[in-house]
Amino acid sequence: MEQFSNWTLAAIRADSPMMTWMEERRFDWVPAAHSAVGNLMRGISFVVITDRDREWFADYAVAMLNRSEKKRPLLPIFNAREILPHLDRASSDEIDLARNMLSIAFGDRFIYWYIGRGDDARARAPKKERDSFLWLMDEEAQNGFFLRSADHLLDIKLMHLARLLNKTIDAAMFGEVTL
Repeated sequence: MEQFSNWTLAAIRADSPMMTWMEERRFDWVPAAHSAVGNLMRGISFVVITDRDREWFADYAVAMLNRSEKKRPLLPIFNAREILPHLDRASSDEIDLARNMLSIAFGDRFIYWYIGRGDDARARAPKKERDSFLWLMDEEAQNGFFLRSADHLLDIKLMHLARLLNKTIDAAMFGEVTL
């Protein structure tokens, strides 16, 4: 993991000067990103769920990570709004049924990638799963990356994180870093 941490620091420093905030936060980022990208490299699909305020980000992240001009295969990253449109109104039983449906569709080879407030109804399913990749606002969790919803630069930071995740996927896929 040390090689991954060093690679991450170099990637942050090579990026825009606006990424300096991530230098000190990389110790929170590295374990979560290491696990998530490792899962992706093993063929695990990502089901992206966000709170309502970050619905735009799910569209952005899925499109950005699977741009047609990328010189890599398309990634199995799906926007949950397309698969589970009523997730925020679902009861606990319905969440379990949705989880079962995803297990059938993906053969138990998926994880949730949640971006949003931890107290949002849409966070229930991802927070129940041990391997979820969580970018939580105002709440800390294992395998998660903590952000503040009141941060006036939050949207920019989310885009920076998506770009760093994209670079990490490239590095893992093309052998620049070992997971």
